[in-house]
Amino acid sequence: GVESMVSFDGSLTRAEYQTLLTQPVSAQPARVQAIVHGTTGTQIAVLSVVTKHGQESDASRSIVHSLRSMTPPAGSSMLVAAFSIDFTDFILARIPLAVLYVMVVTYLVLFLLTGSVVLPLKAVIMNILSIGASFGALVWIFQQGHLSSLLNFTAAPLDPSVPVLLFCIVFGLSMDYEVLLISRIQEEYRRTKDTTRAVADGLERSGRLITGAAAIMVAVFLAFGLADVVLIKSIGLGLAIAVALDATLVRALIVPAVMRLLGQANWWAPQRLARFHRRISLDEPLAA
Repeated sequence: GVESMVSFDGSLTRAEYQTLLTQPVSAQPARVQAIVHGTTGTQIAVLSVVTKHGQESDASRSIVHSLRSMTPPAGSSMLVAAFSIDFTDFILARIPLAVLYVMVVTYLVLFLLTGSVVLPLKAVIMNILSIGASFGALVWIFQQGHLSSLLNFTAAPLDPSVPVLLFCIVFGLSMDYEVLLISRIQEEYRRTKDTTRAVADGLERSGRLITGAAAIMVAVFLAFGLADVVLIKSIGLGLAIAVALDATLVRALIVPAVMRLLGQANWWAPQRLARFHRRISLDEPLAA
């Protein structure tokens, strides 16, 4: 419906309502004066449309699109504000750029660290696995409401800011574990020239450190699940799930397995890029 200063119950005609609203301001009730002052001007009027549907529902989105498609009377214009929908559209329109920026910068930094064009690509793909799994878990928990009674919330669509925040934070945390693991593996490979042994030794030397650090972060993030605000609850649980999966399934199993299968290809780079890497490498020289 449309919020109005009067209730149209049929007891007055349209002309009588017009007379009521066009009478001198001083003759109007105080409440009507306040509403008129706050919603109208000499060339503008503000109407507030409310709906029984949720803000992010398809029905509400359809109402907004229908209102925006209406043609105003000649000589006038109409603007339809819908903050929740506009905010969602704003974020969705910029997500691809944010994702591309994070991935490109991550790839370049890892290339400068490893000198390989394969390992950075593998790292980006592995990070996407962790993030994708956490997104799926959040949809299952909060949007479909499977744990609503346990976590004390009402199922609803995820806040549009949650995926963006999770992607940026989890990507950074996951890359931290990746750099730690790859650095150890690369150090062993440069010393032995044996990829299989380097992967095994690197995992052995860094596995406990990664698991311990992840356990602390998971414990902290799980505490967010006690919050009353669903936004905080969803961000905390999403981070906890992503970090737990990344530090166990991804870093301890999938990454070593993929590197073992790739073998010498892990360290490949075109000759031009290899020469470029030798000039500006971020890698530390191998100790004698």
